[in-house]
Amino acid sequence: MRRFMVGFLFLSIALVLGLPCVFNGQIPVRFFSGATIVRVYLHGEDKTVKMPLEDYLVGVVAAEMPAEFSLEALKAQAVAARTFAVKRLGAGGVENPLHPGADLCDDHRHGQAWLSREELKERWGTLQYYQYYYKVKQAVDETRGQVLTYQGQLIDPAYHASCGGQTENSEDVWKFKVPYLRSVPCPYETDPEPCHAVSFSFEQVDQALGTTLSAVPASGKQNSPPEIKAAEKTATGRPKSLLIGGRSFPAVAVRDLLGLRSTNFTWRVENGEITFTTTGYGHGVGLCQYGAKGLALHGYNYRTILGHYYSGAEITETERRNK
Repeated sequence: MRRFMVGFLFLSIALVLGLPCVFNGQIPVRFFSGATIVRVYLHGEDKTVKMPLEDYLVGVVAAEMPAEFSLEALKAQAVAARTFAVKRLGAGGVENPLHPGADLCDDHRHGQAWLSREELKERWGTLQYYQYYYKVKQAVDETRGQVLTYQGQLIDPAYHASCGGQTENSEDVWKFKVPYLRSVPCPYETDPEPCHAVSFSFEQVDQALGTTLSAVPASGKQNSPPEIKAAEKTATGRPKSLLIGGRSFPAVAVRDLLGLRSTNFTWRVENGEITFTTTGYGHGVGLCQYGAKGLALHGYNYRTILGHYYSGAEITETERRNK
């Protein structure tokens, strides 16, 4: 199952600038959920198209979260996705720097994933298309106009696929400490594949990280394993920075450069290879999608789910507020 999450293509920029989209986000005065038009850059077609915000959100929720998830989990995703979009519109947003003339794009690596109806029909098949499409649309419709705010400002609604049982503090992944992106327990995570192992030769690691692990040590002992250790850990015990062959690397950079599923990883060095075993999928900050599914299955509604993952944030009814 393909699982999308908000990630960022240029992670090195994120490491310098901090949480990619933290800025003052006042709700645009003229925002009306049913009438707002968004400009979305489509990578596959290399063009920008206009569409109603709510139509855009159906394509986002369907792309970012499996449609078989409970309705309350889909509602939580819809509010998070709407918040992401609205924050980038009008006075509360910024024009997409990668795609001038667009508010948003369909690439999950530096925005939110989005799929058209035709793509969803291909993904789900004709028989399940109508069932899933209208379920996702129901989640969007039943949260119409709702966004997440903290002290009157739109939040940056980071989300990811699975956290491995505990979400991360924002400053342990990016630069800034954000009050609503605090580490919280995730007791009901339902990820069907929580752990994943992948092995790399020393040469592959050298090529990705610019290290010299495959070089013959000065001692001449070719079987001497390279030194890899955690120099710093996050509040949840994940590696935050590592020393690899004498060089320091942020764990998020290692994850990005090696294509690992998360920074919640351990490693083993043997027989000329390094095997990384990851737990969870994604950066681990904010809403955990498989955690939201688990909470929904245990009877929690989307408001409670969002309140759990975004500490102190509130759901704001924008249409009522602006009328």
